[in-house]
Amino acid sequence: MTLQQEIVGNAMQMAVVNLHPGQTVYCEAGKFLFKTTNVTMETRLSGPSGNGGQPQSGGGGMGGMLRQAMGTAMQVGQRMLAGESLAFQYFTSQGGQGTVGFAGVLPGEMRALELDGTRAWFAEKDAFVAAESTVEFGIAFAGGRTGMSGGEGFILEKFTGHGTVIIAGAGNFIDLNPADFGGRIEVDTGCVVAFEEGIQYGVQRVGGLNRQGIMNAVFGGEGLSLATLEGNGRVILQSLTIESLANALKKAQGGDKQGPTGGLFSTHTG
Repeated sequence: MTLQQEIVGNAMQMAVVNLHPGQTVYCEAGKFLFKTTNVTMETRLSGPSGNGGQPQSGGGGMGGMLRQAMGTAMQVGQRMLAGESLAFQYFTSQGGQGTVGFAGVLPGEMRALELDGTRAWFAEKDAFVAAESTVEFGIAFAGGRTGMSGGEGFILEKFTGHGTVIIAGAGNFIDLNPADFGGRIEVDTGCVVAFEEGIQYGVQRVGGLNRQGIMNAVFGGEGLSLATLEGNGRVILQSLTIESLANALKKAQGGDKQGPTGGLFSTHTG
């Protein structure tokens, strides 16, 4: 059953979801805005299992309960490692159609992605807002060298299954396909919002260890790395990075700690 949703607003968008009787949608804790009274809300540590949002029974008596508990603990541990919310909130319409509203946490756009079971989607940390209970939420790791060299993008959110997933980002979105640009694009590591399975994501050093490379890193504001996206598939970028927004707010408050030399000597740790 397709999730009926509408994304409204401009500078700070929100998603208004209309649920059929018995239909369930879930969100990360902190992304819920409002609901009608016939929509129930339940908070769980376990993520959706792709069976309509119902908790897995585990089967097999005490052994099944133990396996279920261990599976939940593993999910929670992965989300803790990724810095994600520990719990999900589930919303189910009872006795008729219901309405739920969700929003991201930064000024910017939202996007509804449709999964047909053939391709997964990957998103940067904190991009997830809400999804149908038939969409499974997981954590993916881009690889040790990629994450350690880039500082961002090591830990990704992964969405599989069938149905609608809603993501949010900062600023405005632009949709690109690397195949339209010779098969590869290079972007600021903080500008990547989401990409389809099949896109190869990596991080590369900005220039060599020469005079121009050092100038790029010290005075260009990009630090030492750029994200690389290769292949044929959909990529969503955002025009505003969390770090640039944080630095702008610090500067407006008279507490700019980045200094005149840009990203390499920035003390921003968030």
